[in-house]
This record gives sequence, structure tokens and C-alpha cells, in this order.
Amino acid sequence: MSAITAAFAAAKAENRLAFMPFVAAGDPDCATTAEVLHTLADAGADLIELGVPFSDPIADGPVIQASYTRALLDGGFKLADFWSMLEGLDANALPPLVGMVSVSIVQRVGLQAFCEKAKACGLAGLIVPDVPGDEATGLAAAAQAAGLDLIQLVSPLTPPERVSKILSACSGFVYCLSVAGTTGERESLPPELTAHLDRLRQQTDLPLAVGFGVSKPEHAAALRGHADGAIVGSALVRRLEAFADQPKEAVLNDVADFTKAMVDACKA
Repeated sequence: MSAITAAFAAAKAENRLAFMPFVAAGDPDCATTAEVLHTLADAGADLIELGVPFSDPIADGPVIQASYTRALLDGGFKLADFWSMLEGLDANALPPLVGMVSVSIVQRVGLQAFCEKAKACGLAGLIVPDVPGDEATGLAAAAQAAGLDLIQLVSPLTPPERVSKILSACSGFVYCLSVAGTTGERESLPPELTAHLDRLRQQTDLPLAVGFGVSKPEHAAALRGHADGAIVGSALVRRLEAFADQPKEAVLNDVADFTKAMVDACKA
């Protein structure tokens, strides 16, 4: 059983959703990111999605794009910094880490080499959003050989004939987009989302985790009974913008309070 599978199984055994926050590595710097990761873990996160900054992200909205820009331009982020940060973490004090990375970065390193490095540095899985799920056979094989889960994305607009192909190359969990488009905070989740999740439930035994728009406790509460996990990105990353003009302790306390509220909402 992979670390990701075990995390979802533990949440299911406690009759709750798994909570997975997202942060961008290197915003404002990797040392601070490491502190944020431990803050999230202490506040109850079951898994953490860790974005590798990229100049042209395919699915990220303005809040996460701005975070990547700060890391790349203000912080001078390099992939080597990402590996070094991971190697310096206390893995025993953290939940499974899932890397979100562009395929161009993976290809530059090499599929197998990247996956092996990711595993050696402590990642439990990868999300590569710009590889179509039904074309991910090579990457899925490389991830499996390295002992990583490869998480695939399914949109409400994904044609039914493609869904089965995507699921066949997926492991760990299915990343279910609440809406087609880009990430970002939304006032409410679409009413048709539950039917979408219920259809997916009939097609796979993998956990279903919902992202893109999940941004408040009420959203997580609405997913109970239909999904296995809630993924929150922009609502958290927006709080990290405050590192620019607020004391670090105050920002970390805000992150902890928000995470605890989301974790509480994930409980039945």
C-alpha cells in the first residue's frame, strides 16, 4: 500500500474526508515553504500538494500564477532548490507529499530520472496536469517503476470514452475538478458536481479528491458522502501572500487556523 493510499484509507476509517492543501515551493523562499509544510502537518493535513513553479502553468488561476512568479522572479527558484528543500525536511513529521509539476520540467530531466529523484527526495506521488491522462502511459510506467503514484485529473467535461483511459493510468487517487477551467476561489461549488462524482464512483475504486474552487469549510462539508478528499489551493496561497508585509508568525498562525477549520469541516 502506498503512502497516499494509506492516508486516504486512514481518513475513510475515521469516516471523514482527507484534507490536502496546496502550496507553491519557493514562495517566498524554500526555507519558508518548509515551515509552511510543517505548519500544515501540525494543523491536521492528511496530504500536501507541492507545486513546482513554472513560467507557463496550464491550469492555475491568477493567485497560484502570482505565487509561481514570486518564487521564480523574486526568489530565483530553481529545480535544484526544490530537491534540496525536500531532502532537508523531516519526513517523519509530514504527511505524504504530492508534487505538481509541468511535463516540460519532467521531460528535461527525463521521465525515469525525474521519477527516481522525486522518490529519493521524499515525494509520494506526482500530478502532471499538462499530460493528457489517456497519453500518460510512459509517465505512468516510469512513476510505477520508481514507486510513485501518478494522479490523473478528470474534468466534468471529460468525454466518457476518455475517462476509462485516464483512470487506467491513475494511481493513488483521482483528482476531480469541480469545474472545467483554472484554479481559483469560488463562492459555491456547482450543483452538478455530486452527480459527476457519483458517476466516477461507479468507474473506479480509487479515492476521489476534489479541487479547483474548494476554498471554504462549507465546500468541504458539501463533499462528504460523495468524495474522499478535498484539495484547497488558491484560498491558502492567497494567505501566503501576506509574508510580504506581515510577521512570519502571524501568517503561519493564519495558515494553521484556516487549515484546522478545513480539517474540522472534513469530519462527518
